[in-house]
Amino acid sequence: MHPFKNYISRFTAMPDSEWSEVEKCITRKEYQTGHLLLKSGETCKKLYFVEEGLLRFFILKDGSDVSKFFTVAPYCFTSQRSFTDALPSMDNIETLENSTIWEMSKTDAFDLFRFPVWSEFIRKLIQEVQFNTEQILEAIQNQTAEERYMNMLESADPLLNRVPLKHIASYLGIAPQSLSRIRKKLLDQ
Repeated sequence: MHPFKNYISRFTAMPDSEWSEVEKCITRKEYQTGHLLLKSGETCKKLYFVEEGLLRFFILKDGSDVSKFFTVAPYCFTSQRSFTDALPSMDNIETLENSTIWEMSKTDAFDLFRFPVWSEFIRKLIQEVQFNTEQILEAIQNQTAEERYMNMLESADPLLNRVPLKHIASYLGIAPQSLSRIRKKLLDQ
């Protein structure tokens, strides 16, 4: 089964007739580590599905980049506000690993709404993204950086082995030196 169809099936069953229409709209691309799929200030014109690889969403703030979140394959992603409203994105989207990504134009993505199953898939995907975003915001508001890092350790978060520590630190909202102190403190315990 095509990896994107398999991913969609997590949300809803898609008949072959509808899948064949979706399949016509996607293009497979290979990107090397460090490639910027989207730069801040650009308008996002694509819906993406990462089949293999790892991505980082980040913003530029006071001369440094701040990691907002990471997207691990398999997952569907875009810069939602920029994509939906045709606004310049504040986000940068970078590949942290060599990545296989399927791309779909905004025109095709919106045209596919004529199919009820595509509409259901997108609705459920948006709900999942909103839930994940709420979890991140709740953690930021209610936990210290150390507690959030410990949660990553306790859950055996695979990001810890795949993402450079400087990006983990910025995701936690701390300097890399602070993350080093937290890690040392945990090792000493």
